[in-house]
Amino acid sequence: MGNLKEIRTRITSIESTQKITSSMKLVSAAKLRRAQTAIQHLRPYSQKLNEILNNLSGSNTNPDKPTLFEVREVEKVIIVVITSNKGLCGAFNSNIVKTVKHLVEDKYAEQHKAGNVQLVCIGKKGKDQLSNLFPIMLYNEKLLDNPDFTEISAIADEIVQKFFNHEVDKVEVVYNQFVNAATQRVTVEEYLPVTSVESEEGKKVNSDYIFEPSADELMIELIPKILRTQLYKTLSDSIASEHGARMTSMTKATDNANEILRELRLKYNNARQSSITNELIEIVSGADALNG
Repeated sequence: MGNLKEIRTRITSIESTQKITSSMKLVSAAKLRRAQTAIQHLRPYSQKLNEILNNLSGSNTNPDKPTLFEVREVEKVIIVVITSNKGLCGAFNSNIVKTVKHLVEDKYAEQHKAGNVQLVCIGKKGKDQLSNLFPIMLYNEKLLDNPDFTEISAIADEIVQKFFNHEVDKVEVVYNQFVNAATQRVTVEEYLPVTSVESEEGKKVNSDYIFEPSADELMIELIPKILRTQLYKTLSDSIASEHGARMTSMTKATDNANEILRELRLKYNNARQSSITNELIEIVSGADALNG
């Protein structure tokens, strides 16, 4: 009977867990639809802005190009790390943390030894796992719950200002790019300096246009907007990826709970049948003893 009670307790516990995972799956599915729609609408706009920027940079023959195009010897680095605030989303956060560590080991080991690698963490999980390895320049977890273009623009402007002031020589962004509900691709993008797009043959895009106002004026006006939009796009990508990863993870957890429940119920029925059989044997044996 003790074994039956233990199995019954486990069944009740797993059923409660199953209800939680099923509810989280439904919530993530609803949030995913909104996030997926947002990123699908934002991507064409962001791509077109980047195309305009590269056309401007290709057409500008002025040797004194804006500082944001200046390629320097890399001494100080900022890595923007976008993770989530919550867990239960599979390898979503651990993949980002591993990528950041490998990026620093492979490309910025000397800068890290000199203490010149700083992080901008958007998301609690990244900050918790990386703060003991790298200094945190900026940290924000509210943006994931309520994506706000004004707030992300303030972060982008601060990073750009540091690049203008030669306080940083390279800025990279590490995030999960949304592919579909079941697939998220860990992506490392160079944020600053701004680089020119290349064609499939590896040659720079030839953009011989006449601009009004001048290309210099357009770049001064457009570059900050484009960089803000680019960072907001990566944030939207990460949010959609997080909900997709959590929905997939909770679906698998719910399916696993169903499988465990099936095995436990079978085990419970076998144990119960065995207990009933033993009781019948005892009753029959007792009756035989009395008759004898």
